[in-house]
Amino acid sequence: MNKPVLPVSSLSLRLPTADRSIETYRLAASRTFPAKLQGTLNRVAFSAAHVVADPLAECDPWLTAAVDWDRTIAFREHVWDLGLGVAEAMDTAQRGMGLDWPTSLELIQRSVKAAKARGNALVFSGAGTDHLAVEDAKTIDDVIRAYEEQIAAVEKAGGRIILMASRALAKLGRNADDYAKVYNRVLSQVREPVIIHWLGDMFDPALANYWGTSSLDTAMDIAVGIINANATKVDGVKVSLLDKQREIDVRRRLDKNVKMYTGDDFNYAELIAGDDAGFSHALLGIFDAIAPAASYALSRLAAGDAAGFHDVLGPTVPLSRHIFTAPTRFYKTGIVFMAWLNGHQDHFTMVGGQESTRSTLHLAELFRLADKAGLLANPELATRRMKTLLSTRGVES
Repeated sequence: MNKPVLPVSSLSLRLPTADRSIETYRLAASRTFPAKLQGTLNRVAFSAAHVVADPLAECDPWLTAAVDWDRTIAFREHVWDLGLGVAEAMDTAQRGMGLDWPTSLELIQRSVKAAKARGNALVFSGAGTDHLAVEDAKTIDDVIRAYEEQIAAVEKAGGRIILMASRALAKLGRNADDYAKVYNRVLSQVREPVIIHWLGDMFDPALANYWGTSSLDTAMDIAVGIINANATKVDGVKVSLLDKQREIDVRRRLDKNVKMYTGDDFNYAELIAGDDAGFSHALLGIFDAIAPAASYALSRLAAGDAAGFHDVLGPTVPLSRHIFTAPTRFYKTGIVFMAWLNGHQDHFTMVGGQESTRSTLHLAELFRLADKAGLLANPELATRRMKTLLSTRGVES
């Protein structure tokens, strides 16, 4: 049987290929998604949102985070319009890779204020220990105090908490008792239930052996035990291991009042759809790049149109797997590149100079996959900007 032929547009450009040749790529016909939520949602869905850098600030980009606050908050307005929540000051915002704690706190304060102005739009914010240098963390009590400081600051701003994984705890925690001491103490003090984030070392190598063990099976036992023991203080758990079966296993073991938020940017469509035993909600970096499609797909799922959900979200998965390819921690470059292609910012500059972490070939393939998934909101603009980038990297249109 012949494969269906994708409709094409009149737009084309020259893109580099893996064999060092240049091909003429013709774009598919564009696909339009609503700019605002249509209908309702039956999943809680967060986009972990990026920050927009200020490219004209006089600073040393590797050392100082210069943020365009107006564009950064405008992007969150875009996410809220689509019925999604914002997961603020997380790794997608380059937390720990260019965004320090003082700037993260200002981001949280501004985002919470903007959310309240909209009638309490959904926003949870990252609280961790990143103001405590790993080399300065000497004891488990140091880790606890660092968590307490950031939690107090977020709560003072009126924010809800995502309890981030701690590099300092990964260094000092030796066993289940160490992790239980930290999480039990911290969770006992939070004002409202939090989302716990288990971030795998593919996203941050400094988090290797989290939960005090190199065995993921043992780590699951420890994490589930601590979470279920504190279920009244836990809204949900975000698992970012890029391993769908482990997420499903954890999901099935959680207290019935604790949500699972998928952080699996490789398998999110099937995890959100779920099975007879349950489903995952979503807290995803990829939802930054595909927010309109994600919103529409989730609205179709809520309307009972599973086929429509998969028709929209399925084609986004190859793009996500490409953006999050190893080294996975550099995925933020693809997220911001998509924001630039789609007109949410007028430059491809990132905090910390992170726009340099992906190759020209990587970005060219990203463009192809975004086009095939119908994710280029304005194909003419995206094509023009792609040509501009390529010309700076030695590929003439």
